[in-house]
Amino acid sequence: MPHTVYSEPLVSRYTSTEMQFLFSEQKKFTTWRRCWIALAESQRELGLHELISEEMLNEMRANVDNIDYQLAKAKEKEIRHDVMAHVFEFGTKCPTAEPIIHLGATSQFVVCNSDLIIQKEAFKLVRNGLLNVITQLANFCENYKALPTLGYTHYQPAQPTTVGKRNTIYIQDLLLDLEYIDHFVSAMAARGAKGTVGTQATFLELFQGDHKKVRKLDQLVAEKLGFARSIPVTGQTYSRKLDLKLSEVLSGIGATAHKFATDLRLLSNLKIQEEPFAKNQTGSSAMAYKRNPMRSERMTGLSRKLMGLVPDFAATYSNQWFERTLDDSAIRRMDIPQAFLLTDAILKLFINITSDMVVYPKQIERHLKAEVPFMATEKILMVAVEKGESRQEMHEIVKVHSVEAGKVVKNDALDNDLLRRLADDDRIPFNLDELQAMTEDLIQFTGRAVQQTEEFLEEVVYPLLKDNSRDFQPINASLQV
Repeated sequence: MPHTVYSEPLVSRYTSTEMQFLFSEQKKFTTWRRCWIALAESQRELGLHELISEEMLNEMRANVDNIDYQLAKAKEKEIRHDVMAHVFEFGTKCPTAEPIIHLGATSQFVVCNSDLIIQKEAFKLVRNGLLNVITQLANFCENYKALPTLGYTHYQPAQPTTVGKRNTIYIQDLLLDLEYIDHFVSAMAARGAKGTVGTQATFLELFQGDHKKVRKLDQLVAEKLGFARSIPVTGQTYSRKLDLKLSEVLSGIGATAHKFATDLRLLSNLKIQEEPFAKNQTGSSAMAYKRNPMRSERMTGLSRKLMGLVPDFAATYSNQWFERTLDDSAIRRMDIPQAFLLTDAILKLFINITSDMVVYPKQIERHLKAEVPFMATEKILMVAVEKGESRQEMHEIVKVHSVEAGKVVKNDALDNDLLRRLADDDRIPFNLDELQAMTEDLIQFTGRAVQQTEEFLEEVVYPLLKDNSRDFQPINASLQV
């Protein structure tokens, strides 16, 4: 690529070669040819032996990958029609079959069917990426299921949880993303052989008014293209509502990644948990000591872009007048590949980050101990009641001291001295050692976090990963840039 020409960062920096290939010209135009072959095979099988010979089919099959891109480009420049340019170019490679290539079809026969085929394959890559992230997060949750950490609501200290339990929440959302993909893919169908405005008029003429054969043609083509069925009714294109739903599924993955990356950036600021940091990585050009969470920040930015594509798809769908308009073409050329490439880039980052996250237990403990005296007040009240004290009276005393201790922490930047204040109050039936003993075991304040993590992994995550083990392909966690 010349350095004087814009280079798409999604291709040059962020995405896998596997996803790039799916949206390459080679993949697109060879898939068009497979559509033409599927159509011709089905037409011959349904009785058009005189028109379509086995020799023609073999000629087409032998030239799927034999594309003269310069010739096709020159022809498109001449006639300003990409599909017919490739019909012409394919015909030069298949002179015997040339008369029957694209027989009875409209351009969207190859465009829509090919788009659906490629999308289906792209979802397999996305799905595998999700399984890789889930696997790594599951290992992380197992390792840190019993490490207490401060939980936050409104980004204010709330109640303790565990590092493992916190990360099960991300897995839960990734499982939803996986479920939405499976639902979407299971409902995918071919555009099939529907004709110019979806009425199959040309095919009905080709089969001399035989409606059963036309219906069978639609089904046969769908099956040959890898689908169980064909979309029941279409205009000239399959409904762009499907593209909208596709974008929503992919943007959901972006939203999950954005939430995770933002949380990790906040944890990084607290010096509690960080993304991996390479040995020779530079955090800042000016501040040599910095360890900026640049991977999480990149994932946030890419996710923002992915989530922002959804309105494009909604506008495209809602502006398709009657059987179709062409204002969908240019934007779909960009947005559909970008949606998948963005998802691929995000998952590459997600896999990299979760492969070797760094946790700082001592820093976690420091944050916890600064807040635990406040969080232990409920336990202090319950034990005081067991000693015969009035809960209401104890609550009022504890409340007053808690407010004063909070002022000391915020106004004077001193340590939390609530336990000492309570110990010095004669109305509280505990000395300092007894109060400190109540707060020593931090895991006691995490409720069922450990058990919830274990149950979630054993009952939900591990069975799902086992069920998908045959389709699972480990992905290298390293990044190019």
